[in-house]
Amino acid sequence: MKFMFISDIHGSAYWLERALEKVKEEQADYVILLGDYLYHGPRNPLPEGYDPQKTATLLNGQKERVIAIRGNCDAEVDQMLLEFPMMGDYSILFHEGRRIFVTHGHGFHMEQLPPLTAGDVFIQGHTHIPVAEKREEIYVLNPGSIALPKGNYPSSYGVLEGNTFAVKDFDGGIVKEIVFG
Repeated sequence: MKFMFISDIHGSAYWLERALEKVKEEQADYVILLGDYLYHGPRNPLPEGYDPQKTATLLNGQKERVIAIRGNCDAEVDQMLLEFPMMGDYSILFHEGRRIFVTHGHGFHMEQLPPLTAGDVFIQGHTHIPVAEKREEIYVLNPGSIALPKGNYPSSYGVLEGNTFAVKDFDGGIVKEIVFG
């Protein structure tokens, strides 16, 4: 099973098209969307290729393999356009015998984790900054943002295959990587 994590699209059809090309290239079984789909947000500039309607259409084309949660810029009106559930604040996945808690990061986040046990994985978006590290026996991950990266990082996405989580840029480089022990 291979998961691809995409976060903080913010209405960029341009970057979403590029990410969906990577979904095919990576041969991901499921696409995990970490929130902030259609709206750029009041604190962000307009991303390249800003087109919320086209972004919704592109996302709907993946609905059979999407697992999605709500970001802080997502609202009920977005759910009216999207053909998959995305209003939950978190989702719990199981992969290779591990529990994975997935959220956007504006409620639970790396500095305020939900109840987890040693070896569990916590994945969030929201900050637009890639993270792949272990903190007190919990793996904390963030794939960064495809459309509006911060902290001088490139546009990026995450891939979980086997016991390895890698944050990758769109040129094929590995930005961050961690292997679960």
